[in-house]
Amino acid sequence: MTVRKAWIVASAAAAVGLSFVMLLVVGVYMVAGNIVNGVGGGSVGLAKGAVPAAYRALVQKYGNSCPAINPALLAAQLYQESGFNPNAKSPAKAQGIAQFIPGTWATHGVDGDGDGDRDVWDPNDAIPSAAKYDCTLAAYVKKVPGDPTQNMLASYNAGAYAVIKYGGVPPYQETRNYVKTITTLAKSFAAPVTRVDPSKQAAGAIYFAQKKLGTPYLWGGNGTPDQGGRFDCSGLTKAAYESVGITLPRVANDQYNAGPHPSRDELLPGDLVFFSTDKSNSRAIDHVGIYVGGGYMIDAPFTGAVIRFDPIDTRKYFGATRVTEDGAKALPTTV
Repeated sequence: MTVRKAWIVASAAAAVGLSFVMLLVVGVYMVAGNIVNGVGGGSVGLAKGAVPAAYRALVQKYGNSCPAINPALLAAQLYQESGFNPNAKSPAKAQGIAQFIPGTWATHGVDGDGDGDRDVWDPNDAIPSAAKYDCTLAAYVKKVPGDPTQNMLASYNAGAYAVIKYGGVPPYQETRNYVKTITTLAKSFAAPVTRVDPSKQAAGAIYFAQKKLGTPYLWGGNGTPDQGGRFDCSGLTKAAYESVGITLPRVANDQYNAGPHPSRDELLPGDLVFFSTDKSNSRAIDHVGIYVGGGYMIDAPFTGAVIRFDPIDTRKYFGATRVTEDGAKALPTTV
């Protein structure tokens, strides 16, 4: 079926009323009430393309350096720190993909690739060093009661002394937020081991997008009055989920990290579906839509087109994300 024919068929369905979409809405709520299994724990696999191909093997290898970490957790830290940018530099002089400050690098940096130097700007050194630092912190607090991973993350944020003093994650709001952020974000980098829970807000997001069918596309569009209520692809998905109280990042490749990733045969209405010419790197994603069932999505495709139904099964299909409130909240505001 061509895109044009798909749009004609979808328009006809919309013309007879909201029955098609409303069935999806009801279905989403029914599934939300019946599926109880979540992502699960203990997985050290990485979700498809979640880590750029250039770093995937390093993250997989060094993410298993000690029991307190795993590849998904290490990936979450790198994404939160730099967005996998090996040239990142912060105002506080943190450097590289793992954002080491010079003093910490001097103590904990390692020559990961054995080339005779320790280069904070080289991911082959910085990623092993990040894992080593995590494991060193975990060793400092190994006798502290509680979850070893949470204690390690709390040590990273507040210092091992504070974790030892309080017998676990200290009662600092910043530290507790950091622990929750990284452990939540790790779920978007882990390959799910069971079916993932549907979002309770999915039906409302679909309803919002359905009301925008036929609206002309606008590059950079956020749907504001000064833009004539027009959207681009990620502007539409952001607005759709914002309508149900979930704030997503502005660009599609960051929206990919807003929750776990169901497989193609596990898609449910409301999932975000992503597209790219590079299937090995989520940072290269260039399009997103909202899945509505039956192999179709609502999306804002390109300049000159309107918001419409389109098939998802194209050569550029990358994967999907089941948006969660915690997942969206865990995303860094800038990477």
